[in-house]
Amino acid sequence: MRIAIYGGSFNPPHIGHVEAARSACEQLKPDRFLIIPTNIPPHKEMEENSPSPETRQEFARLAFRDIPGAEISDMEIRREGKSYTADTVDILRQRFPEDELCIVMGTDMFLSFKTWFRWQHLVEECTLAVLSREADDASEIAAFRSELARECGARVILMAHEPLPMSSTEIRRSLRLRQGAELVPEAVYARILQTGSYGAKAELSWLRAHSRPYLKPKRVKHVEGVEREAVKLARRWGEDADTAAEAGILHDITKSLPHEKQLKLCEKYGIMLEAAERETPALLHAITGAAFSRELFGISDAVYGAIRWHTTGKPEMSLLEKIVYLADYIEPTRDFEGIKKLRKLSFEDLDAAMALGLKMSLEEIRARGDEPFRDTVDACAWYSRLQAIKEEEKTC
Repeated sequence: MRIAIYGGSFNPPHIGHVEAARSACEQLKPDRFLIIPTNIPPHKEMEENSPSPETRQEFARLAFRDIPGAEISDMEIRREGKSYTADTVDILRQRFPEDELCIVMGTDMFLSFKTWFRWQHLVEECTLAVLSREADDASEIAAFRSELARECGARVILMAHEPLPMSSTEIRRSLRLRQGAELVPEAVYARILQTGSYGAKAELSWLRAHSRPYLKPKRVKHVEGVEREAVKLARRWGEDADTAAEAGILHDITKSLPHEKQLKLCEKYGIMLEAAERETPALLHAITGAAFSRELFGISDAVYGAIRWHTTGKPEMSLLEKIVYLADYIEPTRDFEGIKKLRKLSFEDLDAAMALGLKMSLEEIRARGDEPFRDTVDACAWYSRLQAIKEEEKTC
């Protein structure tokens, strides 16, 4: 039986890793293909704030799940200390004394093979399966292959493979900049966001595509309008435009859910509701939308608050919360008496616009014969007092 061994820190596993594994699988045709995330890499320092070994193992399981016969092994993660391949091979040799063990590696690792811990022992126990690029120096590879064969009878298989030009270090940097979604497998990217790994922030185009299925078609224009308006307001008032866009994209993500499903989400997330919230479907989507977005996309506390309060408002809102509240109110598809004044004021005096918007909201609610929610009443009173204080200061 032939057993292929493909190890690495996989921090994170990217599409280059996946294609290398696929190529090795096709050319080696192993009976078993073990993909082994390291606990502590022996040849490099793990970047600070890297995910736990268990999380990297989860990423690997998602990344390589479509490789035929691939098995994600936790044998190095369960071992304490640095993850030396020689120690792993010793364990596998005990389990499989008569089988061929093939270590899969790239040409850079192959050419530096003599720096590996107990490399002579590895040569005695394993076949080296090298993924070789056309651009590599074939003569250098052939010479080193011959050297190993002459010195210690090494068995080396060269496999043609053109690697994708990418590095995990650069991918980690890109993820923090809302980039790199295309460089890691889809399921891995989603899980990176959910776990908050690498300080990753969702790429906005990816976020739009993955949140749209939760919206009814007639709501898409509204959400697009809120995103655009939130970005404009963010740029006007000094908030991060991408963060505002993220909140705008997600603010209505659970709006289309029936009342009963909204209540079930509250139960799932352990959200305690007041009687008015429980009985008012229009209020629930902001509450559930914030929690659902956190579970699905790993949103920050700031974005959570902006989604949570975009319907009712509250006293002393953050800058982002005010921006999203007003963007939801004044986006281009809205058309009601006073909208032009509110739009203009939103770019002139944000707190004055909040006071006006909340006052208009209360008037509309009461005109329908409904009882306004307490948070909206309190918010209106707070911003009205703030405006009164500002006016008083002007006259002093």
